[in-house]
Amino acid sequence: MLTALRLHHFRCYDTLRWEIPAEGALLLGDNAQGKTSLLEALCLALSLHSPRASRLERLAQHGSPHFGLALDSDEGNRRLLWQKGQKISMQVDGAERRDYADFLRDAHPVTWLGNGDMALVSGSAEQRRAFLNFLGAQWHPHYRQALQAYRRALRARNALLRHPRRDRAALDSYARILGQHGSVLVALRRQLLELLLPHVRRRHHLISGQVEEVGLRYAPAVEHELTETICAATADDERQGFTGPGPHRDDFLLSINGTAAADYASEGQQRTLAISLLLAQNTLLHDEVGRSPLLLIDDIFGELDPPRRRALLRELPADSQVFITTTHLGWLGDSPCPLPLFEVSKGGVHPR
Repeated sequence: MLTALRLHHFRCYDTLRWEIPAEGALLLGDNAQGKTSLLEALCLALSLHSPRASRLERLAQHGSPHFGLALDSDEGNRRLLWQKGQKISMQVDGAERRDYADFLRDAHPVTWLGNGDMALVSGSAEQRRAFLNFLGAQWHPHYRQALQAYRRALRARNALLRHPRRDRAALDSYARILGQHGSVLVALRRQLLELLLPHVRRRHHLISGQVEEVGLRYAPAVEHELTETICAATADDERQGFTGPGPHRDDFLLSINGTAAADYASEGQQRTLAISLLLAQNTLLHDEVGRSPLLLIDDIFGELDPPRRRALLRELPADSQVFITTTHLGWLGDSPCPLPLFEVSKGGVHPR
């Protein structure tokens, strides 16, 4: 259970200390007041992942060359310190952690539901890969390790492909590294989606109230031996300046009653399917990791029709700490506020 969050020069927050209720919180405020930044800070401290930024410097307060955050829980303290031009400092209970995998080794799992995630059904393959990586890195330590090693090798090979005096032997060497770690990723992604599917089907039935056959199919970018495929494409890669084939182009496809949801499902069906997919993360992580994930819900209730809203509220896990952001409370109707209510305004968080 999270108990306190401290921020320094993080996003719109100069300094902040927020005592977190045991149930979680409903964060109310206008746009651009810092509601999502609070969820982002929680997510970053537990997963080293920001759903809104690919580069750490974007998390620093405007004009600041550094930021810090600390998250207290009944499991201990996690601390991140970023300084421009330096490697980020990652600490757990005051002890420095060496790298990404070491910091995440005993982290509490977290699930993120955001308005942009509604496009998981019909959006780009990049969005679905990001979903897989976020879930997979929390699910299995080998996934984290393989993903980190694959990304390092991919960056190095792409840099070499753009170099005017590139070495073919070095390119083939990196292809073997990509093949080694990419094969692990492919196997784990296939296993992860097989584990996820029954959870998606169950959530979909509970939310929609209908009997529809939901499908979830892995679509790897490379169907054959990975190292050979990457090596065979080297000439094309040299012309383009980047590595073409590989798990960095994987996808997965969702269907309802045997037809592609992206092409044939209604908007309401797509929303239900996306919510089911996101909530399925929670139950899978609970079953696989043995702990109920923190649930972060960023401004999606106002976008849902009343039946789906009520269904989602019913499906919020009772044993998870839940955090919800919203710009208004009209979607609650006559229902009581499900969580302690806080108002977020001008870099402050105040109970209401």
